[in-house]
Amino acid sequence: MPDAQTLPLLLRQLRLPTMAACWPQLETRARAENWSLPQTLAALCEHELAERERRRLARHLKEARLPVGKTLESFEFDAIAAEQRRQLSALAGDTQWVDQAHNLLLFGPSGVGKSHVAAGLGHTLVDQGYRVRYATASSLVQELQAAKQALRLSDALIKLDKYAVLVIDDIGYVQRSEAETSVLFELIAHRYESASLIITANQPFSAWDSIFPDSMMAVAAIDRLVHHATLMELSGESYRKRAYQRQLQGGKTGSSD
Repeated sequence: MPDAQTLPLLLRQLRLPTMAACWPQLETRARAENWSLPQTLAALCEHELAERERRRLARHLKEARLPVGKTLESFEFDAIAAEQRRQLSALAGDTQWVDQAHNLLLFGPSGVGKSHVAAGLGHTLVDQGYRVRYATASSLVQELQAAKQALRLSDALIKLDKYAVLVIDDIGYVQRSEAETSVLFELIAHRYESASLIITANQPFSAWDSIFPDSMMAVAAIDRLVHHATLMELSGESYRKRAYQRQLQGGKTGSSD
């Protein structure tokens, strides 16, 4: 006859640590509420799966490197147009665009919330089970340049394939040099129609000659990016300016009390 005392050890050997940890409490509850064996096993499995999902989300969120606190919930949607609010809500709620390897391109001057929106969508996608990677354009280009110098650029690009969405923030800050823009172009070409990009940019496409020194390369990059893409231009007053004004108003209110 099986020895019940060995159950925790058996569960750990089967790599079911959550079952092993919560078994004593669930056994007590099962006896008190007269659960059947299938009910007890189902409850144990639910605990194990829930903990695995929690660990998976934590792991994927850590590897995503998304800015802390920049979620869609914390974004000031009142600052953007109603149509843009609807677009962002649709992109967050219906992830078919990710499954189809479509892109999202966010344009606008500094401070209007492009980076916040991009990071917020990244957080939402991680919560929905997608693997995401966030990076500033300058840091990502440096990473790819180092790989190219080590003759491992192809490996680096393939390594990024595990991410369904790659968020490239502030593409306009890439320095205008052939070495930097060539690896950026190779990344765009590599992910074309295979995985999604979310890109933020201060400059419209008409000014992308400042990013790509070769005009033909700029045209080719834009062509690949927009072929399957949603383009949004955010406008309005700078978030930092609004925050500063609120701070001033708060100080005035406090001084009058």
